[in-house]
Amino acid sequence: MTENLRGKGLSFVRRIYLPRIIGLGIGLFSVYAAITPLGLPQWVWGLLFFNGLAWPHLAYQLGLRSKVPYQTERRNLLIDSLMGGFWTATMQFNPLPSVTILSMMTMNNVAAGGQRLLLKGAIAQVAGMLLSVAIFGPGLQLVTTPSQVYACLPMLTLYPLALGWVCYRLAIKLSEHKRTLSALSRTDSLTGLLNHGSWKDLLQLKFHASQQQQCESVIAIIDIDHFKRINDTYGHVVGDCVLRQLSSELKRTLREDDLAGRYGGDEFCVILPNTSLEQAHGVMERLRQQVSDFRNEQLPQLRISLSIGLASCRRDFEDPVAWLNEADQALYAAKNSGRNKVNFADADGNSLRLAYPD
Repeated sequence: MTENLRGKGLSFVRRIYLPRIIGLGIGLFSVYAAITPLGLPQWVWGLLFFNGLAWPHLAYQLGLRSKVPYQTERRNLLIDSLMGGFWTATMQFNPLPSVTILSMMTMNNVAAGGQRLLLKGAIAQVAGMLLSVAIFGPGLQLVTTPSQVYACLPMLTLYPLALGWVCYRLAIKLSEHKRTLSALSRTDSLTGLLNHGSWKDLLQLKFHASQQQQCESVIAIIDIDHFKRINDTYGHVVGDCVLRQLSSELKRTLREDDLAGRYGGDEFCVILPNTSLEQAHGVMERLRQQVSDFRNEQLPQLRISLSIGLASCRRDFEDPVAWLNEADQALYAAKNSGRNKVNFADADGNSLRLAYPD
């Protein structure tokens, strides 16, 4: 948990690094133009160049080396706000440079920490102003020269662009994470196939599409024969390997549009759209044979066989449950007649056996 939080903190530090370099670097010109006529001590110039050129890299290193990078970076942002307030008062609240500096700092705080950091940043800005007034005394310069206007233009154009780019990249990453989480929520963790709920949801969609478009579609329900015996004899680790082996064979055998899911335990379901019953039988028979031919070098005595029930989507089905139930009946007919075979229901719902055990 701690490592995960630190990783998120480091990501936050890296995300702030480039905007800080750009913001403080070009903000230096605004402050420089505003304080040049004021005749300030030499150390102020040293502080200005340190703040504009060296501080972004120092703050970055402090964040990277911190045990709690996120908190350190939030503290660095407050230091940014403190210095922004300091320079605003030092330039005697010159309107355009002051508004430029404070608004960019505020924008950064909102983007990085929302309302809470906005409030803390505002307090830090006021503290910076009071510090400057305490050192240099109060002053008010309400005239902005043309050179000061030009010095503010890079800050007004480039910094929002940089911040917008960072926000865009963050939005892309969040979208990718959302898609990943969505995929994980729909996927069975052991086999990588659709889980029960996701497959049932897609069954609804495929059923209605098949009925509306009047195209042939087939459901296959696949059961691993005597799976409990495999678990009891070889252990659950081997049982999980069998499930993964079947899922791998399904992925190799099926087309991109076919939908395979783990329905529960050792039972798998497949929807084959735009497929006739005879075509589906050929696909499932190849799958049955491939699984039957599988051998584990460490467990040469292990044998795997499948019983499979097929049902075509008929026009007289009222809902997808009726379609699924017919495939289920064909599966049980296969199991009750010796297993290791493919059965399907004909147009009248009668179960027919198309493949015999070896």
